[in-house]
Amino acid sequence: MQAHDKQMPIMEHLIELRNRLTWSVLALFITFGICYFFVEDIYGFLVQPLADIMGPDRRMIYTALTEVFFTYVKVSFFAACFVSAPVFLAQLWAFVAPGLYKNERSAFYPFLFATPVLFLAGGALVYYLIMPLAWKFFLSFESAGGASGLAIQLEAKVGEYLSLVMKLIFAFGLCFQLPVLLTLMARAGIVTADSLAKRRKYAVVIAFVFAAVLTPPDLISQVGLAIPIVILYEISILMARMSERKRAKREAEEDDDTDDDDNSDSDDTDGDDGNVDGVDAQGSAAAAADYGDGDTDKSGPKALSGSAPMLDKPSSPKGDDDEDDFNSAR
Repeated sequence: MQAHDKQMPIMEHLIELRNRLTWSVLALFITFGICYFFVEDIYGFLVQPLADIMGPDRRMIYTALTEVFFTYVKVSFFAACFVSAPVFLAQLWAFVAPGLYKNERSAFYPFLFATPVLFLAGGALVYYLIMPLAWKFFLSFESAGGASGLAIQLEAKVGEYLSLVMKLIFAFGLCFQLPVLLTLMARAGIVTADSLAKRRKYAVVIAFVFAAVLTPPDLISQVGLAIPIVILYEISILMARMSERKRAKREAEEDDDTDDDDNSDSDDTDGDDGNVDGVDAQGSAAAAADYGDGDTDKSGPKALSGSAPMLDKPSSPKGDDDEDDFNSAR
């Protein structure tokens, strides 16, 4: 970490983040310009489910002078977000990936590709299935009128229709990210498959409440959003179980490798202890031999003192003077 911090200080991280965001915003503006050039075709694609039900003789209206212009701007921006999303995800991944381990990068790869795919799947579901059914339900309230009253006919506004379509597409695309979110939480250990299974009944209630808030007040769109959420919740439980099994298998393999390393280290340690014991034994034997030699040397002088005669002490000078006096007297 210290070496990495020396290579990439905090200012360089911020500069890199700025560059990634710059490329993302630049891609958004470029795609926005392209989408605004084809805005009428894009808006016609979004209006097609309603046009198929209403027929070619019907029309849409706008009541504000700038309503169509800002509607086209919203359509262009909405389409640009879809088109530039892969660029944004790629820049985000390029910023985050160097700080991850190899196994973490391999674990995030499926979710990186699954996020836009699931969002597109949610948008396709609402466009091709939910919207035709919901528009047909709302148009069923039209009446031709007669002698007793005036006719009731839909005159849809451009801005209101676009806001409703964008809301539905965003809601379905966001809900389809549920497996990605719960699987990542299971990998991080925040939730478990058993806890998700035990809270299944609460999840069903929350799914229907969430669908009622995000969708128009009709039964078709609410059920059409709630049922996919429940199905995705069950898929999330299965994916969480698979993730837990893989993590348990990986931890078991790591434990086995650790045990093997510990066993090899203990074998090496035992061999070293045997060598040390042998050296200690040799050293003890040598010390004993030295000690025995020391005793032999010490016993040598004792033996000599015991066998050899003791030497007489030299006579004192006073004894010599007395002997000289005695000789002179004789």
